[in-house]
Amino acid sequence: MHTFSSPSFRAGAREGFRTFLPLSVGLIPWALVTGMSMVGIGMTPLQAMGMNVIVFAGTAQLGTLPLIAAGAPLWLIVATALALNLRFVIFSAAIAQGFRGHGSGARWFCGHLLTDGVFATCMAKMLETDDKNWRLGYYLAPSLWSWLLWQTFALTGVLAAGSIPKNWSLEFMATIALMVLLIPMAKMRPMLVAAAAGGATAVLLNGLPLKLGLFAAIFVGIGAGLAADHWQGRREGTA
Repeated sequence: MHTFSSPSFRAGAREGFRTFLPLSVGLIPWALVTGMSMVGIGMTPLQAMGMNVIVFAGTAQLGTLPLIAAGAPLWLIVATALALNLRFVIFSAAIAQGFRGHGSGARWFCGHLLTDGVFATCMAKMLETDDKNWRLGYYLAPSLWSWLLWQTFALTGVLAAGSIPKNWSLEFMATIALMVLLIPMAKMRPMLVAAAAGGATAVLLNGLPLKLGLFAAIFVGIGAGLAADHWQGRREGTA
C-alpha cells in the first residue's frame, strides 16, 4: 500500500497517463473490431468478454477466431496465439529492468497488462529513472487505462455487432490505429531490425500455404530483434 500512496508513484502515474492519452485513442477501433468479430463467429457476449479479459491481446484474439470458428484442435489454437504474441518476448526482455526493486507479484501483474502502445511509451523513461515507485506509477496508469478502454469498447462491439454499418470500414481503421501505436517503436534499433526482418520474410514467403509464411516471419522477426538487442547490449557494455 505504501507504494501506491507514495508521492513519487502518483507523480509517475500522472505523467504516464498524460503521455499515453493521445495514443490510447487508437485502441478504440481495434477493440470495436475485436468485439464484433468474436460475436461474428458465434460467441455469446459472456464468452466473448471472458476471452477478452483473460487473453487481453487483440492480435492473438483476432488471429485465433477463424480457428475457433472452424473447430480447430485446442493445441493449434494455443500455438497460434503464442506465435502471434511472441513479440512480447522482446518487449519483456527490453523493459524488464524497469521493474527492478519490485516483487514477482507486481511483475506478473504488469506482464499481463503489457501492450504495444504502453511499451513504446514507457520503456525509455522507465530505464532512465531510479525511483522504483515512480517507474511503477508511470507504467501502471497507462496500462490500466488501456485495459479499461479495451474492455469498454470491446463490450461496445459485442453489444453493437449487428447494428454498426459495414461501410464504416472499422477493420481498416483498426489497422491504421495499430500502425500508429507501433511507429514509435521504430526509434529503437532492435524493434526496427525485427520489423524489417519480419516484414521482408512475410513478403518473400507470402505464397506458402496455410499462412506459414506469416508464422515464419514472426519467428524470423523475433530472432532478429533478440540478436540486435544482444549485439547492442554488448556494444554498449564495451563502450
